[in-house]
Amino acid sequence: MQDKPSTNSTGASSCPVNHSVWSSIIPSDTEKEPVPQYITTLQQCPVVPNSTVTTQTQDQKNRQANTNSEREGCGSDSLINASNNMLLYPNQKQAKGQRISLSTTRELSNIPRVIGNGESTSVNNEEKVWIYPSEQMFFNAMKRKNWNPREEDMRVVIPMHNAVNEKAWKEILEWEKLHENKCGGPKLIKFQGKAKNITPKARLFNLLGYKLPFDRHDWVIDRCGKQVTYIIDFYSGQPDPKFPQAVSFYLDVRPALTFNGALHRLRRWTYDLKMNWMN
Repeated sequence: MQDKPSTNSTGASSCPVNHSVWSSIIPSDTEKEPVPQYITTLQQCPVVPNSTVTTQTQDQKNRQANTNSEREGCGSDSLINASNNMLLYPNQKQAKGQRISLSTTRELSNIPRVIGNGESTSVNNEEKVWIYPSEQMFFNAMKRKNWNPREEDMRVVIPMHNAVNEKAWKEILEWEKLHENKCGGPKLIKFQGKAKNITPKARLFNLLGYKLPFDRHDWVIDRCGKQVTYIIDFYSGQPDPKFPQAVSFYLDVRPALTFNGALHRLRRWTYDLKMNWMN
């Protein structure tokens, strides 16, 4: 089996970063890697804007429903909003023992989100998209997960985190091109980390001698009122020969293996086969 092709990889060339930045965060991998059909470098998850819950009544409902709830993947010390698996109150406070101050500025994504129940329908443009975590929020999440982050690395980690989400969404949009969408395009409802739930595809690659993905996310999107789940497997990869010091991650994006998801995968396979034949 050949190494991963580099034609669909992005990120390492535009964001070269020394492995030491991630060595205490993401496990290194020098063994063979699987060859996902749709791959990219980098990793992680978007964060919803603070306006997700706008009324005290809704806050109280979510507090009661989620007293013991925590979301795997991008941890926090706050409660979770059950409608989208996101933080009710993002933690922007400095962590205990933190050596230097970190930015609390958050960047807007290009990922549209579904306006939840209890929210005003007259939201502004900033509230129509997901907002990425600040350096401080990301640092706090890593500390909670005992990932031993360094404050100095956050200025590198955050751009990489954001870039992979943009790439993941672009891959989802490629899949969604096969469906007629008259509702303004798909929107991300929620996502969930499922690192311990290995997919059949990843198991198959593992049986062939490749490493398992170090993380998995399920993204649930809205397609004209219908909820559709996409699976994203994250793999650590070999460095780009052009940038030997660059850390590399690969992700495999595809619809969940349901009946409709299987049909969607078949349609995508035949579509790609046709396009390759025409070219």
